[in-house]
This record gives sequence, C-alpha cells and structure tokens, in this order.
Amino acid sequence: MRHAVIMAGGSGTRLWPLSRARRPKQLLDVLAEDGGGAHSLLAEAFTRLQAVLPTEQIWVCTAARYADLVRAALPELGADRLVLEPVARDTANAVGLTAALVADVDPDAELAVVSADHVIRPVERFADALRTAYDVLAVRPRALVTLGVRPTSPATGFGYVQKGAPTEVPGAAEAASFREKPDRATAERYLASGEYVWNSGMFVWRAQTVLDALADHLPESAAGLATIVAAPAGPERDAVLAEVFPTLPKISVDYAVLEPAATEPGRVAVVDLDVEWLDVGSWPALAHTLETDAAGNAVRGLTVLLDSGGNVVLSDDPEHLVALVGVRDSVVVHTADVTMVCPVGDAERVKELLAAVTEGTGARFV
Repeated sequence: MRHAVIMAGGSGTRLWPLSRARRPKQLLDVLAEDGGGAHSLLAEAFTRLQAVLPTEQIWVCTAARYADLVRAALPELGADRLVLEPVARDTANAVGLTAALVADVDPDAELAVVSADHVIRPVERFADALRTAYDVLAVRPRALVTLGVRPTSPATGFGYVQKGAPTEVPGAAEAASFREKPDRATAERYLASGEYVWNSGMFVWRAQTVLDALADHLPESAAGLATIVAAPAGPERDAVLAEVFPTLPKISVDYAVLEPAATEPGRVAVVDLDVEWLDVGSWPALAHTLETDAAGNAVRGLTVLLDSGGNVVLSDDPEHLVALVGVRDSVVVHTADVTMVCPVGDAERVKELLAAVTEGTGARFV
C-alpha cells in the first residue's frame, strides 16, 4: 500500500523572530488564501498529499513538543499517524523511525517522504510526479527514488542530482550522481547541460528498503529503531523511544542512505518535478508568498511605506503600525516582543543573529 510522511520537525531559525521554537515556520499561517485568510505550510503539504493518497495513509513526523500544535492544525490526521521525535537526531533517524512504524502496520508499505516547508504548484503536476515515483517501485522494488525539481536558474543554495539514462518507467531516469551546493559558475554549467535537477529532499521507497539500507550503512540506528518498534505500541513503546532515540548517531538521510546507494547501478532513480517550487527557508524566499506593491515591497500586516522599495515587511500585531520612509532592500519584521531589521542581502545571517540574541538574553526570545 502507498503511504507518505510529511517531515515537519524543523525550527525554521532563519525566519526568526516570526518563527520560534514554540511555533516553527511550518505551523505559521503565512500562505494567503483567496478569501483573505491564510493557512500554514504544513496544512498545504497535507492537502497536497490528499490529491494522491487517502487521508489515513498520510503520516506526519515532528518534534514531540509540537504534537498539540500539529493535531490542531491537521484535525483530519489520524491519531496513530503522528510520529513524535523526543529529540532531533537529523533526517536519517526521523525517516527511519517513520519507516519502522509504517512497516510495523504495513510490512509491504511504499513510503513517500516529503517536506512541510515547500510551496509546490500546481498540485496536479506534483501528484503526477509522485505517482510516477511510486510506479518505479513496481518494477524496481529495491529502488530509492528521489524527486528532482527542474531548475529555473543557476541556484547555488541547492544540491543537485545528475540524471543518467531513462528507466523503464516514463518520467524517471537513473540518478548518475549527487552534487553538493555549487558555486555560480558550476551552477550555470549544470543549468546549461540540462542533465541536472535540484535535489528537493523528497523521496519514495519501500519502508523496508530504507530500513535495510540503514542496517547496511548505519547499523547502530537500525538496531535502535528495531528495539523501539519491538515494544508494544502505547506507553511502553513511548518509554523505549524516549530512552533509545536520543542515543542514535546524528546524520542526514542523504549521507546515510542515498549517497552510498548511488554507487550501486540501478539502485537510485530520479523523477522530474516540473513545478513552481519554493523552499521557504529565508525571508527573501517567504517574500514570494506575500503581496507585492508596485515598488517591489512584499508586505503583510499593518504597514505604510513612503518612497521605499524592494523591502520585505511583516507585522503579526494588528494594532501595531510599521512605517518606513526612504528604506530600500531591507527586511523589517515586527512581533509582540521583537523587532528585527536587516538588509535583504544579509537575510541568511538571521540564524547567526538568533545565536547572538540567545547568548545575550537567554532563551526568552527564541
């Protein structure tokens, strides 16, 4: 049976001060609706999967501290479809834990792993690509399938996947190699060649396949996950999870599973995802989801801008006015307890700023 899990455990530190440890970016209502309201990235990811799968086959993996927030945001999510990490141990263990729990209820499960912080449109093209990835498993049961976004620019902030020969499934190719984030000149070569796609960080595989790969390449995690799932579901399993999971080695699924498997011919395939894709990981990226005026200001909230352009301005306080005059290419974010201002060109340093705030003030503003 086909299943999917939304990975929703990140804290979104580069969207501070709007995104906080107690309410991360994937749970913020930042995506505008036609009727004037807004919804969260997580809610959009859930709806996107419902175009492909029955609701009961959709899972969410998140940090234990977000359990109540996720349940409130996704009232349709089954109570037993919420996977809670007691601590963050990177994506290999988050994916492995979900795969183990899914395989426990459906040993032959095919599992898609998707992100909670992407905007992907149109949904129909995403659904078609996901179905193609599942179809690969019908002819290659041990395959690891990655979704690669067709690049629209020589982006240096993404990893890349090099496509090889076509597979027997239309729309899927062999994954010839994985490349780290390139410099500008290399990214331009990748784009011009037509051989490369952006690594979306979304995958499709059989749940047992990823568990077998962890057993081969990360045996300590595989053993720990087996111990967790061997405990009866309920309080006993929760206790074992709390004891064992924090001891697992911290590593990404790319390093632990995908890259070793890519050395095996025919093991890793890539499916083209020809969509508008936005990884909402920074203020300039989030700006693409906001209303933009004639001067290029992306705004939300109560704002007045005079002779200002190219700014990202957001306030989540309906009683607080943010007013700018003569300001260019800046990020201005106001919340109830923090006002943050920086040049758009320094937006990637917000994570660094948060570290300095934490050092100077403690956890109060995190």
